[in-house]
Amino acid sequence: MKKALLAATVVASALAASLVAAPLASASGRDRHDRSAVPFTEATVTAGTDGSFTLRWKARGTDRVEIKANGKVVAKGGSQGSAVVKGLPAADRQWFDFKPGRGQGLRLADRLIKLDGTANFRDAGGYRTSTGQWVRMGEIYRSDALDKLTENDLAKLQRLRVRTVFDLRMEDERTKAADKVPAGAAYVVADVFAGSGSFQTMPRTPDEAVKAMVDAERAMVSGAGGKKAYSQVFEGIERDRARSVLFHCTAGKDRTGWAGATLLTALGVPRETVEADYLASNDYRKAANDAILSHLPAQQAAVYKPLLDVRPEYLNAGYDEVEAKYGSFDRYLKDGLGIDARELKELKKDLLLG
Repeated sequence: MKKALLAATVVASALAASLVAAPLASASGRDRHDRSAVPFTEATVTAGTDGSFTLRWKARGTDRVEIKANGKVVAKGGSQGSAVVKGLPAADRQWFDFKPGRGQGLRLADRLIKLDGTANFRDAGGYRTSTGQWVRMGEIYRSDALDKLTENDLAKLQRLRVRTVFDLRMEDERTKAADKVPAGAAYVVADVFAGSGSFQTMPRTPDEAVKAMVDAERAMVSGAGGKKAYSQVFEGIERDRARSVLFHCTAGKDRTGWAGATLLTALGVPRETVEADYLASNDYRKAANDAILSHLPAQQAAVYKPLLDVRPEYLNAGYDEVEAKYGSFDRYLKDGLGIDARELKELKKDLLLG
């Protein structure tokens, strides 16, 4: 198979498809020494297909929680509760303000950004760190390919303040499916596999396909292209205080997945939460992946499926490579991506609440 087709297969070229509601991703932390000013240990917003929103929360040290949307109270309860909210006016993105009786509140939305031309465009924030802080939402986005964005999509992204777009794809992908970016946004090529020689041959068995994905994950960490590309992304996030920043590849799951995992890990989000966020691409991309596999003979589909999936062993291969090459994640940030302690402190100050 030609290299371009293989690359597109490995990263599962984005198909226009409507997805089921975004899965609930709990942002919980268990640190006994939690000193955060934010009392919420869990808080989520999940959009339904009928226009409703399911809100869930848990908070320590308060017996009252009030939730507002568009300045109006839409739900209230005790330290733990859930509510389904219906009948809200249409909006680019519906935000909810979770206000505890004591302590700092949270501003949250459903993680998925619904666009006509993407299936896996979502917010990288809304997660709780091991110290009880929360990653701000509306600052960093991750996505699949942008070549199918409509004019309405582009206008929506402009209203969401997308100012910088990092394209993590290879040259042949960028040539065949050029990005569409919102007016005024800077476009930056950050080719993760530049010069790596990745994906030169087509796997012949499911096991070979799994190995290709594991090897690719390792290359993202230790390959020259990966180190340069992810350094660019982090520098862009740190530099662009006017945000929002968007990074993407073709399916928004592998190269983008490691970018998201690296960011969340650097911010102190627990490993299990990072993994849940990474694996969520299987849900967001299910319709697109099923469509691809349904057009293939059974034997070929069995080889392609590992290429379309995200799996724990893929992500773990990235962390294992970090440990093998750098000894620790902090050393990876410093020696691999050029993020020193001062820069990491500033990043946390800028992106974390509490």
